[in-house]
Parts: sequence; C-alpha cells; structure tokens
Amino acid sequence: MATLMIQGTTSDAGKSTVVAALCRALARRGVSVAPFKPQNMALNSAVTVDGGEIGRSTALQAQACYLAPHSDMNPVLLKPETDRGAQVILRGKVHGHMDALDYHAFKRTAKESVMAAWQALESRFDVIVAEGAGSPAEINLREGDIANMGFAEAVNCPVLLVGDIDRGGVFAQLVGTLALLSESEQGRTKGFIINRFRGDIALLNPGLEWLEERTGKPVFGTLPYLQGLLLDAEDSIGLTHAEKVNQTLNVVVPALPRISNHTDFDPLRLHPQVALTFVGPDQPIPAADVIILPGSKSTASDLEWLKRQGWDKAIQRHLRYGGKVLGICGGFQMLGEWVDDPDGLEGKPGKVAGLGLLPLTTRMVAGKQLRNVRGMMAPEGGAVTGYEIHNGVSIGPALSTPLFEIDSHPEGAISEDGHILGTYLHGLFDHPEACQALLTRLGLHNAEQSDYQAHRERELDRLADMLEAHIDMDAVLALLLPASSAKESLYPNAPEEGQ
Repeated sequence: MATLMIQGTTSDAGKSTVVAALCRALARRGVSVAPFKPQNMALNSAVTVDGGEIGRSTALQAQACYLAPHSDMNPVLLKPETDRGAQVILRGKVHGHMDALDYHAFKRTAKESVMAAWQALESRFDVIVAEGAGSPAEINLREGDIANMGFAEAVNCPVLLVGDIDRGGVFAQLVGTLALLSESEQGRTKGFIINRFRGDIALLNPGLEWLEERTGKPVFGTLPYLQGLLLDAEDSIGLTHAEKVNQTLNVVVPALPRISNHTDFDPLRLHPQVALTFVGPDQPIPAADVIILPGSKSTASDLEWLKRQGWDKAIQRHLRYGGKVLGICGGFQMLGEWVDDPDGLEGKPGKVAGLGLLPLTTRMVAGKQLRNVRGMMAPEGGAVTGYEIHNGVSIGPALSTPLFEIDSHPEGAISEDGHILGTYLHGLFDHPEACQALLTRLGLHNAEQSDYQAHRERELDRLADMLEAHIDMDAVLALLLPASSAKESLYPNAPEEGQ
C-alpha cells in the first residue's frame, strides 16, 4: 500500500492537475488508485456516492481514476462564508461553522477524520495520490498542520514539490520552499516538478542542473503549458471569454463574493454558440440575452451585495428589454420575495428582501440537501441530471409551474411569461440533452448538443498523455512501491524477468 503526495510552492501551482494526470496515467495502467486531499478550502463542491460533499477538483480526480467520488477522498472541506469564517465539513457532512482561530484550535479533531478517511481508502486501494493545499512553507499555519507536511509526516509518505514557471521565479519558489521545511520534511521531499513551461527546454536545462546541484533533489519532469485546458477548477474564476465565430447567445454571470459551484458554467464556456462573461465587482452588467444568477454560500449577504452594486436594477432593465434570467440554487432563492435565515446558518441572522421576480420565499433550515438526481424537463421532456447542495426550503405559488420533474416530483419554477427560470440543481449543462433543452428555453434557436462529460474524459486523457511524455514515470513508480513488487503491481502486463 503506497501513498505519494503532491505539494506546491503556491496555491494554483498546478497540484490538482498533476494529481489528476497522475491518477489517470496510473489507472490506465490498471493500477488500483484513488485521490486524496486531506483538507480543502473551496466553494466548488460535488455530491458523493455515499451522500456526502467534497471539493469539485477531488471529484474530478476520482473520475480520472474511473471512480465515483467518495467522501473519504476529501475528509475536511472548508467552505468560506466570510473573510474570517467557514462552514466545516468532515467526511462529507456538515460539522458546524467556525472562525479561523477556532478552526486552528480544532485541527487536532480534524486530523482524526483525516487519518480515518486515509486508512479507509488505504484498505480499498493499492495506491493513493494525495494533494496538498496552498504551500507547505506557510509558517503561520505549520502548527497542527493536516493539509501538507503534517499529513505526509503522519503517514510517512514521499512528497513531490510542484512549482509554476509561468508565474516567474520558479527556482526561488522551489529552493525557498525547501529551505523553510524541517530536516525530516526536506528528507521526504524527493524531487521537483516544473509546471506550465513555454519555450525551448534547452534554455531551461542550465537552471534545472543548477537546481539539482543546489538542492541534491532531482527534477522529475518539466510539464508544458497546455493551451485551452478547461477542467473543474478548485475555486478560481476566469473573468474573460474567448470570442467564437458562431456565437448567438450572450450569457452574463455576476461573480458574487461567495459564488459557489461556478463550474456549472464550464460547459457554456465551451459551447460553440454561447459567449459567456463573468461580471466582477464595480463592473456594469453589459447587454446580454441571458443573466444567470449563480449559487452562493451566503445567499442573503451576496443578495445585499448585489443590490449595492446596482445589479438588481440592471436585471429589471434586462427583463424589460426582453432578456431572460435563470437562477441556480442561491440565485434561485434570490429571485423570490424574501430570504430568511433566522438561525444564521449562512451568516448573520436576519431576513432580506429578494429581487421579487418570482412569488416564493425561502427559509434557511438546518440539514443541508445533498443528492444526485435524474429527471425530465417539464413539460416537453428531455433527460436531466444534476445535484443538489443547499440549505433552505422554498415555498410559494411560483413552484406550481416547475422547470423539471425529478423523481416524479416538481422542481424549480418558471414565470408566466417564461422569461424567469429558477432551480436548485447544479450541473445542468453537463448533460447534452439538458444543456440543449435549457439553451433552447433560454432563447438559443437551433441549439447544438455539447457533451461536457466527454470533454472531461478527453482532457483527462490529454493530461495523462502529457505527463507520460514529460515526466520520469519510472522514478515516480519507484517512489510508490519497492522495486521487488513495483513491476507486478504497477506494470500488470509486464513480462517476467528473462522473457
């Protein structure tokens, strides 16, 4: 049983993509492999096969292993609600709400969940590829660490350190990070991976030789910058869109402060007939065919923020000119008349007036809804798949005209004129039929089908191909298992010695 951990010099150094690539490369070799992220802080999440909640990027890594995501793969998930507080999820279930100082003191308990989840995975898989969070050299967070070296030390696993050369200063990143580690942590750091390289490798080689001589650690590989790579992001949003020759539907998504599951819109980024734009703070909402209000981890406070931006008036103007609006999850709740959170489940207790676009009200109640669903578009039919991750129960006349039929029950709402739609379901655009039907409902004539799930599979294979071509896989495999068993376990079709 072997665990290898991928850590990074910074957030967004490429840890998630390296883990996904390594998982797919090993799985294609027939290795029994699973991803693991001890602690994650993200608002993009997925519902697991066991009815829990984990980070979206870990769910993608599970797909890279040809597995359904499981709550053991990301035992601690922190979902920020304010700049100083977050919802704490342990092994897929909500544990409570904590500010940063309280959570720092809670790490010993959280570590128990981490170790129990890792042991459960270790009993089921031959190889675990673990992903760190942020940087192992964050001195202020070292005490009680469970996200990086604290975990690696606890399970006694080797570590590879990833640096992003596209940001610049990659040698300072790697050398500086290594220097800030303890002696035992330096010892378990077996080498480096240079990520997102553009240019002639011959110009980089002198630097690689210097790095190896300076640190005594090998460079396992230099991974090229992959143009156009689009896979489920851990948390960051790209606010720009690429111009498309055949675009006919302009879609705008306000980037709320606590926007959640913005990966809902990745299929629209790729759709050849859609131009998708995220609108950031202090930017006016441009002319568009459709405005989509996204999910939010703090619906009431994000709703108040949206109004301060003047976007409520922009949405009303958009509707007067014939535009359409879709609300997803928290965005659906915002479309109603009131959002009531008497117990402060998503922030400070209170009641906030909604946008008043649908006759419904929402009350936040304890007990998060977590489920994967299948159903049909109402009333015309067409398969729909998605998932629910939300607090709150909505009631009102708007629900009598549902958008979907899920497990023979109505779900969502449509206004009388058909211009305002709302749903609690995430992941709607991932399914080809649902994406096509929704885009048609939103005003795109002759909408083409777009299969985002097939896109994910192609991108994961593309990542694995890139990794196999540019990294020393023999050296990686040597870290995973002793030489005597590596061939049998990791090269299942390898010939016997002497053949």
